[in-house]
Amino acid sequence: MKTVALIEDDNDLFTLLKYNLENEGFRTVGSQTGKGAVELCRRERPDVVILDIMLPDSDGIDICREMRASPDLAHTPVIFLTARASESDRILGLELGANDYVVKPFSVRELIARVRNQMRAPAASARVLRCDGLELERDSCRVRLHGKALTLTATEFRLLEFLMSRPGVVFSREQLLDYVWGVDRAVTDRTVDVHILRLRQKVEADPASPAMIRSVRGFGYLFDSAEAEAPQPQN
Repeated sequence: MKTVALIEDDNDLFTLLKYNLENEGFRTVGSQTGKGAVELCRRERPDVVILDIMLPDSDGIDICREMRASPDLAHTPVIFLTARASESDRILGLELGANDYVVKPFSVRELIARVRNQMRAPAASARVLRCDGLELERDSCRVRLHGKALTLTATEFRLLEFLMSRPGVVFSREQLLDYVWGVDRAVTDRTVDVHILRLRQKVEADPASPAMIRSVRGFGYLFDSAEAEAPQPQN
């Protein structure tokens, strides 16, 4: 049975969605506050998360950021459920890692169809990540640019792999430090900037105007997936 995590503070809407999801055969777990939402998802490992942005005690965007920085939740589909309908809000939500964005008021049937769409079996984890001539081999820890081998440090490789495997998702410096350097680190945010600069010098055609490893003012960094090629699944 597939599991849906529902994070929604409106009691009537929470009850309505829980009833309809379970009526459609889904197991539903959830919370009506943002506190503990990430821990709930880590514990329950849902197949899809329906996440309200405007929660009483936290911001759904921050919850999504934390999920995307967590190795065990980074690929869990997230559907934002919100009253924020502007184009800028939609773009921000998708850039921060949401898989879909549903504006209130909405059709329950349509939402359930979107949940089913996100549950389609994903391709196996890619052994090789590719983008615009850049190729990263996970098994051998090798990186090539237009067929030429690049020399990366272990930290540079982990940073590049993390970003390439989550294209289009914006990560803060703090999130990158947690994942790449670990929580018991003795480095500062500036360390991320230095490593990003070094990576750009190695993988970008024009490091001063990067096309792949991009800065997002006020947020952090993302790997631009505009030129990304389809990943090669495991056999």
